[in-house]
Amino acid sequence: MPTLDRIEGFADELTAIRRDLHAHPEIGFEEVRTSGIVAEKLASWGIEVHRGLGTTGVVGVLKGNGSGSKRIGLRADMDALPMEENTNLKWRSTVPGRFHGCGHDGHTTTLLGTARYLAETRNFDGTVHFIFQPAEEGLGGARAMIKDGLFKQFPCDEIYGMHNAPDLNHGEVSIFAGPGMAAADFFDIVITGFGGHGARPERSKDPVVIAMTLGQALQSIVSRNVDPLQAAVLSITQIHSGSAYNVIPDEAKLCGTIRTFDEKIRLQIRERMRTLAAGIATAFDVDIKVDIRDGFSVLINQEEQAKAIEDVARTIVGTENVFTTSQPKMGSEDFADMLHAVPGAYFWLGQEGSVPVHNPGYYFDDKALPIGASIFARIIETRLPVAAHG
Repeated sequence: MPTLDRIEGFADELTAIRRDLHAHPEIGFEEVRTSGIVAEKLASWGIEVHRGLGTTGVVGVLKGNGSGSKRIGLRADMDALPMEENTNLKWRSTVPGRFHGCGHDGHTTTLLGTARYLAETRNFDGTVHFIFQPAEEGLGGARAMIKDGLFKQFPCDEIYGMHNAPDLNHGEVSIFAGPGMAAADFFDIVITGFGGHGARPERSKDPVVIAMTLGQALQSIVSRNVDPLQAAVLSITQIHSGSAYNVIPDEAKLCGTIRTFDEKIRLQIRERMRTLAAGIATAFDVDIKVDIRDGFSVLINQEEQAKAIEDVARTIVGTENVFTTSQPKMGSEDFADMLHAVPGAYFWLGQEGSVPVHNPGYYFDDKALPIGASIFARIIETRLPVAAHG
């Protein structure tokens, strides 16, 4: 496939960078080593470097040839996951409980490849902002960078991001306009009852039984309250209570996530959760506190920028490998917050291997690095063309 020759020429160096980052993973807001490597690489290629946005974020600024005033942002996430790796790779994680199980090491390296290419060629007219974001994995890194003035200090007329996709074949690209990934809320529900002896439950207000009752009731929201033609998920992913076989505890806790594409549905689910919790609290004469937090916005691709990615991807991977009718994903991505601030689009790039992200056996396909970097680079060259001289 026609990736850019210059990028293919240093693909082995990109692989070495990616594997080094993989061996030394850092979780959200702790990406000190990672951001240091990013800053050093950018500076070595003559790119202006700014550090510290959103704690550990890095922004590189590169001006092209000409006097164009248009500015485009390219974004990659840098953080790893707080989980163990279960592979036999030579470059596997050297840090217990830390693993690049979502491929952000690959995203970071892909954008570094783009930055090096554009710094060497400068075949564009305008300004590129290379945005290396911390803490994508549920910690609000995008919002932290925006709060620190990302788009005030580095204004963007449009912005682009990408994610590796083990569910696509190597070199395939998925891009479509409209909602692409769901909004996500995270919730904690604490039931405070009255503990006692396991043999004398009548003297207690058993929070475990109440948690089971509430858990069942919450599952009725999507099946019986939400319009069946609207996509929604409510998953209880944690239950915490008790410490002994013969003790009824004082407290039980339910935790989980909500995924939606529509703000009205999102608010409806939140309201129903609180209503059910209040009703069950009254019925069982206990206290139930519900904390629901806005984790991610809906990721929405703008039509113009989605078409730009589509057109570029066809030149890199071939028309037959570009898919524009894919279904939105119920997973979430905090690049959505950047897309709410600046028009842009987000695409998925296929890779070898079928192990899904967030699985202990996941691995990133290094052969995808020059493809992603080429797509990013071509986006800049086509969206910021150098004026022809005649």
